[in-house]
Amino acid sequence: MTECLYLYDTTLRDGQQTQGVQFSLTEKQQIAEALDVLGVDYIEGGWPGANPTDSDFFDAAPKTRATFTAFGMTKRAGYSAENDDVLAGVMNAGTSAVCLVGKSHDFHVTTALGITLDENVENISATMAYMVKEGREALYDAEHFFDGYKANPDYALSCVKAAYDAGARWVVLCDTNGGTLPHEVYEITKAVIAAGIPGDHLGIHTHDDTGNAVACSLAAIDAGARQVQGTLNGLGERCGNANLTTLIPTLLTKEPYASQFETGVGHDALSGLTRMSRQLDDILNRVPNKSAPFVGASAFAHKAGLHASAILKDPTTYEHIPPETVGNTRIVPMSNQAGQSNLRARLAEAGIEVEKGDPRLGDILNRVKELEDQGYAYDGAQASFELVARDVLGQLPQFFEVKRYKVTVERRKNKRNQMISLSEAIVVVKIGDDKKLSVSESMDASGTDRGPVNALAKALAKDLGPYQAIIEDMQLVDFKVRITQGGTEAQTRVIIDSEDGAGHRWSTVGVSPNIVDASFEALLDAIIWKLLRDGAQAA
Repeated sequence: MTECLYLYDTTLRDGQQTQGVQFSLTEKQQIAEALDVLGVDYIEGGWPGANPTDSDFFDAAPKTRATFTAFGMTKRAGYSAENDDVLAGVMNAGTSAVCLVGKSHDFHVTTALGITLDENVENISATMAYMVKEGREALYDAEHFFDGYKANPDYALSCVKAAYDAGARWVVLCDTNGGTLPHEVYEITKAVIAAGIPGDHLGIHTHDDTGNAVACSLAAIDAGARQVQGTLNGLGERCGNANLTTLIPTLLTKEPYASQFETGVGHDALSGLTRMSRQLDDILNRVPNKSAPFVGASAFAHKAGLHASAILKDPTTYEHIPPETVGNTRIVPMSNQAGQSNLRARLAEAGIEVEKGDPRLGDILNRVKELEDQGYAYDGAQASFELVARDVLGQLPQFFEVKRYKVTVERRKNKRNQMISLSEAIVVVKIGDDKKLSVSESMDASGTDRGPVNALAKALAKDLGPYQAIIEDMQLVDFKVRITQGGTEAQTRVIIDSEDGAGHRWSTVGVSPNIVDASFEALLDAIIWKLLRDGAQAA
């Protein structure tokens, strides 16, 4: 018989503590909607009144299946719960659940708060009782609990028991500094349950300062905790919080968790996890972590020839779950270390069937190795590799021909006497018998110069005649530059990541002594691969 395990997301509050992250109101609404579709049980929206964005977010609270939760702190000493204006701001948000943080480490009580230990326990008890009286689902975040327990177990336990005895639905044990190890979390969580707080009222909140946040969360679940808190992509202060994009698929696909627990996330929703992870990175304008478990672009990449050979026979030889379980894809990268096993596997994924022993396989490998000697890198540019292979196999249609392009960069003063730069690009393409000239500049809608590569990308994609509808939803989402050789023979390698409206993402590479020329080559590959994948017919 399965037990309920509750998933509590704090991306919109704790995740916003990440350095460089500041959600807008619209972004908060988008993330809340995605979390609700995923199936988490609680969505913590932030601290009402802490900043204008959070206040506006609660004023226009999203309608979610998940329990929408406000965050704040327990009442202050010297105030009653009814008369504490800080607590009132949180309660006035009108959410059905309220999570309030309070001290549980004696050192923090006496040093940070400057009150007695008994006063702190009274603050916790009175606050929880007030929330229950007001008809709210009360959650108590026991800040610094594990450090507090190690320093003074009796006092730490008195804090969490005060919250539970006053009616808190959940008492959440927080490893606020992130320094507690999994075996300690397991033993201390067991001790809390033995002290009288049942596991189905106990939550875990961990930070990743030792790289153990997910392991510590699992340890608490093993010990009996039945709520787990975390953030998407592991966002959070310092090293981040427990990563729900790692934790959720672990709970749904690994034993004993998969058989023991039922969560709000179904397997259909799980198949959208990779896209959701990348959607968050897009919102934050961050480059996705390729090495992220489950959802990273390299999570199911098999570079070694021995691995690729085994994968062809049975994917379970080197994959712990099928990649499509979490909406990811298998990649067999091409590089100068590759053998024919890698090559055939990669071609098969692209829908290209070539028999084992076909001499053209050797031709493709030789061509790849030749190009990598010139500075190309197909390990991280699968789309460009596919175009090379199709060209060797005679399967690369010519959709259009670039006759010429030109980019100019101007540095001048604007009407406010400020120095600005502006790039302009001209691209001439031939489609069938028609020539088309497109001009675009690098200034965006906000008046910011986006540079010559942006101008080129806009000009190239401005008018491709019969192909225009296919490429309309393309966007450049990442741009990486590397100098592959030094001195007078320096070569510039550009890798571009593109994405379309369906969430498909692909990488292309260009190499040239000139960075603009290398960028244009990668841009051109990106468009051609998109046309190929979407079934465009050559004019």
